[in-house]
Amino acid sequence: MITRHQALWTALCVTLVACTTGQAPYAQEPASPVPLVTTEQYERWQTELSNWGRWGPEDELGAANLITSAKRAEAARLVREGFTVSLSSNAQKYESLDNPCPIDWSMVRASRTGASDRLAYPCIHGPGTTHLDAFAHVFFDGKMWNGYDVDDLVTLEAGATRNSIMNVKDGLVTRGVLYDIPRLKDVPYLEPGARITVDDLEAWEARTGVKVGPGDAFLIRWGRWARQEALGPFDTGQEAAGLDNGVIPWLKERDVAIAGWETPGYAPQPEGDLSRVALHNFALTILGIQVLDRADFQALANAAAARNRWEFMVTIAPLPIPNGTGSPVNPIAMF
Repeated sequence: MITRHQALWTALCVTLVACTTGQAPYAQEPASPVPLVTTEQYERWQTELSNWGRWGPEDELGAANLITSAKRAEAARLVREGFTVSLSSNAQKYESLDNPCPIDWSMVRASRTGASDRLAYPCIHGPGTTHLDAFAHVFFDGKMWNGYDVDDLVTLEAGATRNSIMNVKDGLVTRGVLYDIPRLKDVPYLEPGARITVDDLEAWEARTGVKVGPGDAFLIRWGRWARQEALGPFDTGQEAAGLDNGVIPWLKERDVAIAGWETPGYAPQPEGDLSRVALHNFALTILGIQVLDRADFQALANAAAARNRWEFMVTIAPLPIPNGTGSPVNPIAMF
């Protein structure tokens, strides 16, 4: 028979083991589900939280205006060892569950004196390509970033004559901060449908002592690539974790210049939820945040954990595509 004293001692031992192994007191699903952002809230935020006009009526840079020379110099001071890591997934030449639109690649010349190949991206904004979205990518009721009417500014014939990817041709260099939510919850990856909340983000900040701020690159990992490594390819349109839409005011408050994620939104979605890309679209079009989409943060998470350093310099250099609505990118973090 287990005595009361033995039972208390066992409970104490279990508690001590959990504390010493670093197990986080966070479950995959919250005990009380976070309320969904309503359509009314979302529409009200489009006015209340808008950054349109903040940097002038002709602005096409958005929150990238916060990446000043001083901000870039601050980011450079984070480089201590010169170690670099890519934040991009590898280009894929074949169709898969999560990439119905692979790159078109072929070798067109190979001889004893040299070789060359041909490359095309049929779907820059597709799920198989790590890319930077231009503000000409998403519209709200016929208006894009800074209130520009899309009529005559974005056409099939001319492309994007405003808010194109050319506005960031000189690249984005700033302080990056990784929020590794699976590590917070002591799991390899989050389950499909999991919503990352402000409480999660601030719990990560409390654990690491690092916070994202004005002009920074906010990078959020839910474990998309760890899940693929464990289970094999899957359709992230049907199975993904991601930021809860309630994070939108937090993004506004923190004044981040760049938001990067492994997938936009979460799936499956609860009944009555907003569009899966509601936060993605709001960040890009209403807040003017530069969006790094479909990134791979697995190697970055490993490098950061090995150093216990969650801030670093990040560089994103898009291709100079005139009138383009986005560009494939290979972002680099440097410690």
